[in-house]
Amino acid sequence: MHHAITLEALRVLEAINQKGSFAEAAKSLFKVPSALTYTINKLETDLGVELFDRSKQRASLTQAGQLLLKEGHDLLLAATRLEEQIKQVESGWETKLVIAKDTIINNQPLLEILARFCSLEKQVDITILEEALGGGWDALHSKRSDIAIGVTGELPKGQYQVESIGEIEFVFVVAQGHPLTKFLGILDTQQIKQFPAVVVSDSSRHLPQRSSGLFDSKQTIRVQDMQTKLDALIKGLGVGFMPIHLVTEQLSSGELISLTTSLPRPPIPIYIAWEKGKKGKALNWFIEQCKQQIWL
Repeated sequence: MHHAITLEALRVLEAINQKGSFAEAAKSLFKVPSALTYTINKLETDLGVELFDRSKQRASLTQAGQLLLKEGHDLLLAATRLEEQIKQVESGWETKLVIAKDTIINNQPLLEILARFCSLEKQVDITILEEALGGGWDALHSKRSDIAIGVTGELPKGQYQVESIGEIEFVFVVAQGHPLTKFLGILDTQQIKQFPAVVVSDSSRHLPQRSSGLFDSKQTIRVQDMQTKLDALIKGLGVGFMPIHLVTEQLSSGELISLTTSLPRPPIPIYIAWEKGKKGKALNWFIEQCKQQIWL
């Protein structure tokens, strides 16, 4: 199918509008003026409209010309971006990368890595997924992500490459003024179960879901991420365990109070993981940065 509007015609139209004359536009495009005149005349003939008002000394666009230039500018940008992406893919850089970050990890370390990546000026679209518990493994398993940060639990064998990035310690916390703060000594299950437990739900879609930090309670309040859990705990809606690195400020300010319990909540190692054999310069760059980053 023949289209009257071509990228070359749009480039000519844009140059004439910017330079104000066919002669100056021809110089900027390294062409002779007659070539530009031919291109515009053919475009006007094929479209059946006048694109330039030639009654004045300076070449000015008609309404039709203005509309074509406005919409055509986006096409030129898209074409330029496509050309750059093709060259980028050929050089080994992907056009997109999806990162699954567990909600147990602070945003700041990942944002620092992203800032460094942006300075490389590579046209790679980045998507960050917020996952919880088995959600990171699920994102890798279902091909929803290229790399998972902060995954925990039993490590799948053979399919993924994993790298330890630290160990998370937990603390049992309640809001300032919560009834449990009046108890002295070590809290047991009977005392704790009188209050709602705030927990983060597993975000797995395909793999079996698992639970973490659950204990007997009269009610369970499930939320999607650690920030919501933190807000709920500060508000006194319930009680629960939190990673120490996520509540340092709240413990210092007194918004949250840490209490000693008889409930077991040992530290857990966390990892970054990616599929073995998967290649790409962007993926490899992020893997190396993740290994060097301080996460906790």
